[in-house]
Amino acid sequence: MDVNDLKGLFAEVTKRMNAALDHVKHELAGVRTGRASVTILDSVHVDAYGSRMPLNQLAGLSVPEPTLIVAQPFDPSQLGAIEKAIRSAGLGLNPANDGKLVRIPLPALTEERRKELSKHVHKLSEEGRNSVRQVRRDANDRLKKLLKDHKISEDDERKGLDEVQKLTDSHVKQIDDLQKKKDAELLGR
Repeated sequence: MDVNDLKGLFAEVTKRMNAALDHVKHELAGVRTGRASVTILDSVHVDAYGSRMPLNQLAGLSVPEPTLIVAQPFDPSQLGAIEKAIRSAGLGLNPANDGKLVRIPLPALTEERRKELSKHVHKLSEEGRNSVRQVRRDANDRLKKLLKDHKISEDDERKGLDEVQKLTDSHVKQIDDLQKKKDAELLGR
């Protein structure tokens, strides 16, 4: 963080904490609840054309039914590679191709699988909270350096530390709320 005034510091902190929050939102969107969503396939990469490519760059993805995702390859010769990549992605999905499309039925979630997914949600949320705390640490270090270099007063440093803590608390609470919401979807509470 290369900021020399409090206003710039707060803007930078807010930007970085919002980025961490957006990352958590995106990661949680990829965790499967009861309904099909193409975001669960975001982590699938296919070996095609001599490199590993994201599935969504090789096929059009759609959700025609709540428990089915359909991948329509832009190049039909990639059907087998797409099917293999989905099967080996560790998502517990069993795709089938009919020569033109890959159909990916989503099995009903068992209680055990819901608990595993809930643990995964907690892990993703904790990583998000840690990212926010890292931003706080960087900001606090920067405030101490500004004070040491006599660019701000002790009162400004104290106010700055308080403001950074408020931003941290706000973002951590938002991540907690996202986690609770996802848990409710998963565990039906």
